[in-house]
Amino acid sequence: MIQRRPYGNTGIDLSIVGIGGVVVMGMEQSDADRICREAFDRGVNYFDVAPSYGDAEERMGPAIRGLRDRIFLACKTAKRTKAEAAAELRESLRRLETDHFDLYQLHALGSVEEVETCFGPGGAMEAFAEAREAGLTRYLGFSAHSAEAALLAMDRFDFDSILFPFNYTTYYQADFGPQVLEKAQQRGAARLALKAMARRPWPEGAQRKQKNCWYEPFTDPVEGELALRWTLSLPITAAIPPGDPEIFRMALDFAERFTPLTEEEQRAVMERVNRNKPLFPQAA
Repeated sequence: MIQRRPYGNTGIDLSIVGIGGVVVMGMEQSDADRICREAFDRGVNYFDVAPSYGDAEERMGPAIRGLRDRIFLACKTAKRTKAEAAAELRESLRRLETDHFDLYQLHALGSVEEVETCFGPGGAMEAFAEAREAGLTRYLGFSAHSAEAALLAMDRFDFDSILFPFNYTTYYQADFGPQVLEKAQQRGAARLALKAMARRPWPEGAQRKQKNCWYEPFTDPVEGELALRWTLSLPITAAIPPGDPEIFRMALDFAERFTPLTEEEQRAVMERVNRNKPLFPQAA
């Protein structure tokens, strides 16, 4: 059974890997039902989705019928204004067949300007505050693909959690992640991880065998397990594996037998750091 860790100081424990909605994107409903139930039966209680993931909300809603009160359901919006974010939140609730989210997040903050818009007059954070007051979400968070944006967002609000790329190549080669991890710990925000099993950006002209992944994931089990274990050895709560169903199931196997990296294994990671190109540029 997959281990669980505390989600901040909420008293909630999450499975150390979650299922991302991208996994069920484009699936037949019966297949989406099957993989969500398999994940749950193997100990996954952290489900994350977003309206930008194609038809993932429509697939996940029916798939979690009968499970809703036993899972932690997270959703996101890429809308930056109050009216648009409020409307998208309610549409996501409808598609997912639920009356509330456990966690609602600003999705993919990519710049300081986006953060300022979200926190400005008529910005998305006004909708977030109202949604929490109305019981439409229990906790608030954000995801980001910019260290600068993540740091600023944490300065502006006491988020319950952050969802951020913690990947050994970007962490060591591009210094992308250490400062975000440190600040989140200081602010008492739970840390959730993206891109743990990302190998590199897709090379130009490459045949994309994992069509649900916008980056090339690790497919070799030894390399993939080492990468996921590196991320899970950080002071984080959980990681979302890649959206490819086959790799997701491989990540479930890794999570079931997870142990923190030994010193020797950490050295093995450091030997691999410069083998691949980081997904994100050098942090400012």
